[in-house]
Amino acid sequence: MQNNEQLNERVKEIKQSFRLMMDGVASQSMRDKGLNYHVNWGASLPMLKQKAAELGKDYDLAIALWKENVRECKILATLLMPADKILSEVVDIWMEQTTSQEIAELASFNLYQHLPFAAEKAYQWIASEKEIYQLCGFHVLARLFGRGQEPNTRGINEYLDQALAALQGQSLAVRKAALSSLIKFADLGLVYERLAKSAAKSINMDII
Repeated sequence: MQNNEQLNERVKEIKQSFRLMMDGVASQSMRDKGLNYHVNWGASLPMLKQKAAELGKDYDLAIALWKENVRECKILATLLMPADKILSEVVDIWMEQTTSQEIAELASFNLYQHLPFAAEKAYQWIASEKEIYQLCGFHVLARLFGRGQEPNTRGINEYLDQALAALQGQSLAVRKAALSSLIKFADLGLVYERLAKSAAKSINMDII
């Protein structure tokens, strides 16, 4: 367990290291796309993954980094947080504090898909009215389906209902995530493929 002084010093050192990764063009491009962070160094994902590998998994440091309204800190937090240690309540807080598509997607890929309760959260999220939640939910389910994790009967019906609603929604990002998950769902086996095709056909869509 690290004390607050040690954590603050480590966070400070990490933030200073971002200066070496600075990419002003990338940072400006993100601002142009509406990705507004208090601080954004424009560091590339490979650089941040390398930094995470150097630091290793660290619950306390991940919590401290997430509290910083700095793009790189939040991304690093999703890479450093041990999936088997983060509590469901903390995930809920992180989701509430996620305001950009970039952080939502990276948190899904780096952390949420690996949670012991990933499926439970994903089904909750796709039923949310908030696009960020739907985005995370469909991305996580796409990864779970891709690893061969099958939903139960109730999960199948809930998933297909929400996927169809998302595919007809306004958000392009959510539509893409929902479609990706539906394709992975179909790949689970012949029965799933038939269900997916039938569902897609009901909204005049051909997924395969």
